[in-house]
Amino acid sequence: MSDVLARNKVKVIGEGSRVMMFAHGFGCDQTMWSMITPAFMKDYRLVLFDYVGSGGSDLTAYSLEKYGTFRGYVQDVFDIADAVDLTDMIFVGHSVSSMIGMLASIERPELFHKLVMIGPSPRYLNDGDYYGGFERSDILELLEMMEMNFSGWASFMAPLAMNNPELPHLTQELERSFIAADPAIAREFAEVTFLSDHRQELPNAAIPTLIMQCSDDSIVPMEVGEYLHRQLKNSTLRLMKAKGHYPHISHPEETVSLICEFLQ
Repeated sequence: MSDVLARNKVKVIGEGSRVMMFAHGFGCDQTMWSMITPAFMKDYRLVLFDYVGSGGSDLTAYSLEKYGTFRGYVQDVFDIADAVDLTDMIFVGHSVSSMIGMLASIERPELFHKLVMIGPSPRYLNDGDYYGGFERSDILELLEMMEMNFSGWASFMAPLAMNNPELPHLTQELERSFIAADPAIAREFAEVTFLSDHRQELPNAAIPTLIMQCSDDSIVPMEVGEYLHRQLKNSTLRLMKAKGHYPHISHPEETVSLICEFLQ
């Protein structure tokens, strides 16, 4: 058990009895939650972690064989839940973690009470009449850029994804987070994320779910949030005033208030 806690750099904080697990997005780690966790400390027990390959996790535990699909990341969630003895938790997932949490909830529903999805997408690529926001050529170009010039990719991607030019320190923080990653692992995680398609699984999801869709998100267009809401039978869609793909960093108050409203 302790090896899972060390492997995923698991941190348990807060005074409440209800459990909230916070799962970070691609290119990030658990520090990205620091703006919103204080709001939940009194009423919840908060479980923070880094996926294997991200942040302060044990990079030697990473293999493409295991983490070449979402399956490996879903297993990280199960391992942590079992190690900390979690059931009936509120799972807060950012971006790619929204789908990881959903897949986990389909397989082991007893672990989950509610799902909160921040900037979720079941598929990033356009496909027929489905609008995901990217063409395959866009993603392949992005992956090639990561391979050729990782720091160039980070400084290109951070302002685009944050999309709050009036708050340049947040863009710098995100760029630092991108740069800190292992380039080879980050590229593999990007490929797994951006070429994924989990539309088939949506009808199997039954846990009450909050979809938080940002306005003017360059990663996940509005149509995706609306599509998810139509497909997830037990979902609530909230369109945020927050711009960009990281509302928990750029607009923590709005993020907290929408989550609290849903949890009541």
